[in-house]
Amino acid sequence: MTMTDPIADMLTRVRNANSAGKDTVSMPSSKKLVEIARIMQQEGYIQGYQVVEGEPRATLQITLKYGDKKSRTIRGIKRISKPGLRIYAGKDELPRVLGGLGTAIVSTSQGVMADRDARKRGVGGEVIAYVW
Repeated sequence: MTMTDPIADMLTRVRNANSAGKDTVSMPSSKKLVEIARIMQQEGYIQGYQVVEGEPRATLQITLKYGDKKSRTIRGIKRISKPGLRIYAGKDELPRVLGGLGTAIVSTSQGVMADRDARKRGVGGEVIAYVW
């Protein structure tokens, strides 16, 4: 069965595993999902990720990150641009999540990047998700 929105599925799996206190979460892999996981690791929301090759499809395995006494690093994840309603932002309109405390993941012509990097490079694009 094909999925209409694999990015929303990924974010939901991470949100649910984080709420349940799981160490790892796995999902079907794609280049876009690996890039989103890379941004989340780069921004410090997850501990790591790896792509496990297999049949019929590769699997993306994300290792979640927790603080002292199992306190969650990810407080919230929200999908912004959906297949039914794409949301784009120019270089001057890139959103600031929680006044700069969170991260907006943006798909630009130069690849998937965090909002801070997109602002530095002076590019806009599709706002995929907010993570805080």
